[in-house]
Amino acid sequence: MTGGSPIPHHALPILLLAAGQSRRMRGTDKLMEDAGGQPLLRRQADRARAATEGPVLVTLPPPPHPRHDALGGLDVAPVPVADATEGMAASLRAGFAALPPGVPAAMILLADLPDLTTDDLKTVLQAVDLTSDKLVWRGATRTGAPGHPIVVAAPLFAAFARLTGDSGGQEVIRAAEGRVRLVPLPGDRARRDLDTPEDWATWRAEQAARGPKAR
Repeated sequence: MTGGSPIPHHALPILLLAAGQSRRMRGTDKLMEDAGGQPLLRRQADRARAATEGPVLVTLPPPPHPRHDALGGLDVAPVPVADATEGMAASLRAGFAALPPGVPAAMILLADLPDLTTDDLKTVLQAVDLTSDKLVWRGATRTGAPGHPIVVAAPLFAAFARLTGDSGGQEVIRAAEGRVRLVPLPGDRARRDLDTPEDWATWRAEQAARGPKAR
């Protein structure tokens, strides 16, 4: 294992996956939808940036694309994905290839999980113990359903670099069965994504009902 690495958990890199096609949004881009006064992508990148002292790498469709503009001024590194239309595997391959050499683990964060907070990301990062036999640390719902974000140890990087299709790397996680630690997070925010206009309408109605602090 990679125990003894000089890189502490609060400096691990975060891969923010944001190269998807938003196919279920019927013509609009879910990552450019307004979330609390800014595009969802920018908000999630800002939260990732606040969660780690390490690099934040954001996979994106090739430029020119509005998602690049949404990240203007943030201390994050865009990673264009030439074959983004292939699916999530292309983002994972590009993201893992862009990691700094020698990092012992990295967090994978999906950009369309609006309820995840910086504190949630820190909670999962703080659970990482590279001296243990675990290879995966992943956020879970309050009832224990596995979700996101997911931190993977370096021994799994090669498997992610070989992925194809749109599975999101779940086969890599399944292969690590028995070496996965679930990290409970409040509510269902480890799994709550917004893929359709109806999802967005429901989420916005909930935010409005909760008041300004919820946003």
